Amino acid sequence: MITILLLIAVVAIALIFEFINGFHDCANAIATVVSTKVLSPRHAVLFGASLEFIGALTGTHVAKTIGSGIVNSEMITLTVIFCALLAAVLWNLLTWYLGLPSSSSHALIGGLLGATIVKAGLSAVHFTTLIDKVIIPMFTSPLLGFCVGFSFMLFLIRIFNRANPQKVNKRFRKLQLFSSGLMALSHGSNDAQKTMGIITLALLAGGVLHKGPNGDFEIPLFVIIICALMMAAGTMNGGWKIIKTMGHKIIKLKPIHGFAAETSAAGLILTASHFGIPLSTTHVISTAIMGVGSTFHAHAVKWRIVGNIVIAWVLTIPACMILSSIIYYLIYKII
Repeated sequence: MITILLLIAVVAIALIFEFINGFHDCANAIATVVSTKVLSPRHAVLFGASLEFIGALTGTHVAKTIGSGIVNSEMITLTVIFCALLAAVLWNLLTWYLGLPSSSSHALIGGLLGATIVKAGLSAVHFTTLIDKVIIPMFTSPLLGFCVGFSFMLFLIRIFNRANPQKVNKRFRKLQLFSSGLMALSHGSNDAQKTMGIITLALLAGGVLHKGPNGDFEIPLFVIIICALMMAAGTMNGGWKIIKTMGHKIIKLKPIHGFAAETSAAGLILTASHFGIPLSTTHVISTAIMGVGSTFHAHAVKWRIVGNIVIAWVLTIPACMILSSIIYYLIYKII
């Protein structure tokens, strides 16, 4: 009976995390299209939510990485998963309150690592997968986002250098509908899958699901659909503080800049989703915006704001590891 109640609690907080992920990270998909006034905030969140939902249905490679690739699933209990999710939810709410676009992905991974290490020790962590699919992308994806955004913007400047600015803006207002839609699709394809993996892990730990003869598992269809719905619902509520930071505070954007940043970021994120890499969509779109802005001149980017964002990025995994460790320890002492 206790196991069933704990499983229900874990699934419930996982869905809360997915909802918060939607409104916390919705800026990834719609900040630029709102800041350039291509869409009104209301239309932008509806547009973004629809494509987030579709994106969440496009695959399960990232979900399987979260579900079994980072930690040994045999060592994972429902209590560990509950602590990981609670730590990630608390961190997301704190960074949302501060208006900082931190990574929900890294919050979840940090929470999972912290509780797992306290429960089973360092031997339960798959360090090779952690380094290859989390740590290395954590450093390379922002660099790639910046470089691809910078290069793509230079390419567009070269093509449209002598074009009429009003005509260019009008053309890219339409093109930005495509790029923001692609960004929302890519965000759903990567971020929604992380909660799918966690819920599947909980169902395995609770004995509801069982692994195949080769130790593999499939993400149930109902888990995919409910996570997609929660992500879309969260997006529809909008995380306006973070949208303001990404869309206005880093740099003042025009439609051509929004198009360049979104297209660059979406391409990188969709590639990562295909290979099962739980990429931080926040890192990629933020640095793509910085890269695009740097094509004006270095002072066009407000580096003080960028510095605050980078600090939040660096602190996310260790902070969530500490939070989940403390929560697990307190629950263990109480039980």
